[in-house]
Amino acid sequence: MRSGTVFEAVLFDCDGVLVDSEPITNGVLRDMLNEAGWALTQAECEHHFIGRAVRDQRALIEHHTGRPLTEAWMRAFYARRDERLRAELQPVPGALRAVVAAHGHAGGRIACASGADKAKVVMQIGMAGMAPYFGDRIFSGHDLPRSKPHPDVYLAAAAHLGVAPSRCLVIEDTATGAQAGLAAGATVWGYCPGGHGRAFASLDVARVFRDMGEIAAALAAGAGLSAP
Repeated sequence: MRSGTVFEAVLFDCDGVLVDSEPITNGVLRDMLNEAGWALTQAECEHHFIGRAVRDQRALIEHHTGRPLTEAWMRAFYARRDERLRAELQPVPGALRAVVAAHGHAGGRIACASGADKAKVVMQIGMAGMAPYFGDRIFSGHDLPRSKPHPDVYLAAAAHLGVAPSRCLVIEDTATGAQAGLAAGATVWGYCPGGHGRAFASLDVARVFRDMGEIAAALAAGAGLSAP
């Protein structure tokens, strides 16, 4: 497809794309894993867990802590995480503008497709002032047989909107999420605020951008599938 083609739907990841939640969530996770006996740095924690559901890393956690990953531990993690998020969460700069632009570009056919638990995603979108644009179009990999990097959550979002995945634009900030969008058959744009784009180097990502404002500008111009 040529530049100038209009996407029929825009599907956003949440953490790291709409809200700057990753440092908060991974800080709490690192603290609790250290308390459970797995001493790891913040960088190591981010390497293992950013873009992945904690539950999907069960075997890794149990190996390093020497104890089972229980529902009680997960509930404690969610409670501590959400308390910190409610106190500290901020939207990604320019994300609201990008959401508004996508909403207009796709005639309201936008959705959030996250690997995080749905309660967290709903809370964060509300805190960021984006709830009116997403409505009930919020999807979690926790509610599906497989989470990212599998395509299930993006396929579910596209099906709900009644749009073929090939006509969807996915906005992601991790290789894991980009793999999910590509596996669904969507076009993927990679958000990389550091600007280097190495996370997407081996993936067929159509654009890599460092500022969410670039999304708003591109969509307002009716940007298509080709890289700039």
